[in-house]
Amino acid sequence: MFQRIGNAAFKKSLDNIIALCEALGQPQHRFKCIHVAGTNGKGSSSHMLAAVLQEAGYKTGLYTSPHLKSFTERVRVNGQELPQGYLINFVEQHKQLFERIKPSFFEMTVALAFAYFAEEQVEVAVIEVGLGGRLDSTNIITPEVSLITNISFDHQNMLGDTIAAIAAEKAGIIKPKVPAVISSRQPEAEEVFIAKAADVGAPLYFAPDHYTLELSESTLQRQVFQVYRDGNLYLKDLEIDLAGGYQKYNLPGVLQTLEVLQELKGYTITQEAIRRGLAHVKSITGLKGRWQVLQQKPLTICDTGHNEDGIRQILQGLEQLQPTRVHMVFGAVNDKDVTKILQMLPAKYTYYFCQANIPRALPVQELVQKAETVGLKGNAYTTVAEAIAAAKANAAPDEVIFIGGSTFVVAEIEEL
Repeated sequence: MFQRIGNAAFKKSLDNIIALCEALGQPQHRFKCIHVAGTNGKGSSSHMLAAVLQEAGYKTGLYTSPHLKSFTERVRVNGQELPQGYLINFVEQHKQLFERIKPSFFEMTVALAFAYFAEEQVEVAVIEVGLGGRLDSTNIITPEVSLITNISFDHQNMLGDTIAAIAAEKAGIIKPKVPAVISSRQPEAEEVFIAKAADVGAPLYFAPDHYTLELSESTLQRQVFQVYRDGNLYLKDLEIDLAGGYQKYNLPGVLQTLEVLQELKGYTITQEAIRRGLAHVKSITGLKGRWQVLQQKPLTICDTGHNEDGIRQILQGLEQLQPTRVHMVFGAVNDKDVTKILQMLPAKYTYYFCQANIPRALPVQELVQKAETVGLKGNAYTTVAEAIAAAKANAAPDEVIFIGGSTFVVAEIEEL
């Protein structure tokens, strides 16, 4: 299981998922879908698209990973999580198949999602890539449109150690003749996308060339944008219920994808559906852990951002709060270069280092040692709960607590 043990669980081949889906009657061909890849922003973008499509009246599937609290979060239809009974029956029914093919945990999960969406007769499913793109188990679908969000450094040991190399793996979801949308222009990545799209004859759209945003209001619960399309005001006072400055990089890609679905694929998606969907993403799709406010005094925020770019966006968000003091509960996984991230963290914060309860967690004593070498001081806690309790005990009502560093740290927050 990649979530628990990391790289050893990653299969560099699509053979298993192809064999599984053949045995299950090719469920991935029985519903329309949208494929979403990227380093950061793919989860938020997937949830935004699903919320709008649902509000437009389509029976909508949503497949994302990893989960925070329950495995069933990964597979949803119209916002409802996969029933536990379906999961149990699926595993019992196909046990011999699994024993014969020996798929990874992720491959089994993708096959389950495709089978469930086909059985539920969803009209469209939003499918989020797990890791990379080209060799990801989800990459056996032929979508209506492919969306690629921001590219930054993450999983370099599997995807490459340059932006261009990582972009090439993500570009693997661009299919012949299938429109592809890129959320942001990045000099090192865009040439890769242009070449791949030209190679397979896929129409290519760089969302920022068509959509520009002006932020007019921002709170800890929502943001309001003036949205311009090709220079003209398109959506006045568009509200999204996702905070976090990084959403301004995701929104153009989401809007461009919705435009492609309408203009090229014949979907009926009104401005009203766009407004309703984006204003209520969290309640429609159950999205958690993205710049999420857990309590007010002291202001306590969590975020699943865990790579260099994600942490950079989090630090910008914390600075904008102009806090008197920040108490940071921080943990990491053992298969990433955490030193680069630790070097980004301000020495003025108060740190509560911890380790999540998974085999992949970086041991907290090791984390403290690495932190000390870059000038960060803090106490070590063997569990996330202990670290949070200590931060709450030390923080004054007008100070800020931030919990993150790893998705798996956020997953262990009791009140999430």
